[in-house]
Amino acid sequence: MNKTIAAVVVAVVLLLIGRGSIYVVDEREKALILQFGQIVRVQEEPGLGFKIPLIQEVVRYDDRILSLDTDTIEVTPSDDRRLIVDAFARYRISDIVRFREAVGLEGLAGADRRLGSILNSQIREVLGEDQVTSDTILSAERRILMNRIRDRARSQAESLGLQVVDVRLKQTNLPDQNLDATFDRMRAERDREAADEIARGGEAAQRVRALADRTVSETVSEAEREAQITLGEADALANATFAEAYGADPEFFDFYRSMQAYRMALQGNNSTLVLTPDSDFFDYLYSGDAPEGAREAQVTAPVVDPITLPDEAGEGDDAAATDEGADAAPDALTTDEMGAPDAEAPEEEADAGTDDTGGGTISIAPGTTAITPAPSP
Repeated sequence: MNKTIAAVVVAVVLLLIGRGSIYVVDEREKALILQFGQIVRVQEEPGLGFKIPLIQEVVRYDDRILSLDTDTIEVTPSDDRRLIVDAFARYRISDIVRFREAVGLEGLAGADRRLGSILNSQIREVLGEDQVTSDTILSAERRILMNRIRDRARSQAESLGLQVVDVRLKQTNLPDQNLDATFDRMRAERDREAADEIARGGEAAQRVRALADRTVSETVSEAEREAQITLGEADALANATFAEAYGADPEFFDFYRSMQAYRMALQGNNSTLVLTPDSDFFDYLYSGDAPEGAREAQVTAPVVDPITLPDEAGEGDDAAATDEGADAAPDALTTDEMGAPDAEAPEEEADAGTDDTGGGTISIAPGTTAITPAPSP
């Protein structure tokens, strides 16, 4: 019985000793064998390992790529526009012996704290350099800045036994107290750009209008020039025609032009000409001076009672008679009724057409206008 109990105890002790002397290293880990706190062996390959029980111990470290999120910090680029920046890093333990010597018993927590301090200092240093503005940080050059931070942090992290794989800036924001001022400045810049675009558009429109106005002026000037040329040619042709007609029969040409002058002068119902009786304008109003062809072509119209034209102001009855005679005038004016002053006229017409003050009397046809010649001086 005692032998059985002793055998069981020995077996349990041997089992505990065997279990304490065997360890397993996972493929995701690296292991250090410590003896009284001193590193005696490093095992980086996965598999079984043996150690002295109760004297040696196994410390394992993760061999995978680890992540670290840095604290949010405030940086000031060269344009003095403060920014709130935070970043994250990817790293792994490259040298577990140096890592153990650097962080001691703190392990990964101590490594994260020290690596975070290194990253923050490098972020401030890189983003605060000359020629690095907030616009540069927010532009496509951001990748260059992140690679620069990674390279500088990598060189410092080697002393910790760490390898920095990558560094990225997660967000770059303005402080809350600067947002309003920044937005106002952005609006002002956009307004200035819009004003520049409007000014350039107005300048282009002005050039187009000026070109259009010049084209219109040139077109109108050319059209007026051609019109003046055409009018000149037409006037030359008309003058040549008149000259030819005048050369063929000067007397009839004078008569024709006088008729045209009468037509232009005696228009409407109130045309009154104040002329002397011996004016050249009345040459063809007298039957004795009309050309033979013109006299033969005349048609005698019904004769109306003569109208006595008052001298100077005149009297009311005479003025009324003048208005009534003008309204009731016949259709045509004959030169026989408009005889010359020295021609023999019927006694009754002479008595009715003259008075002591030297006034004149003219017989007119319906639809024509009274012509009032002034008394001879």
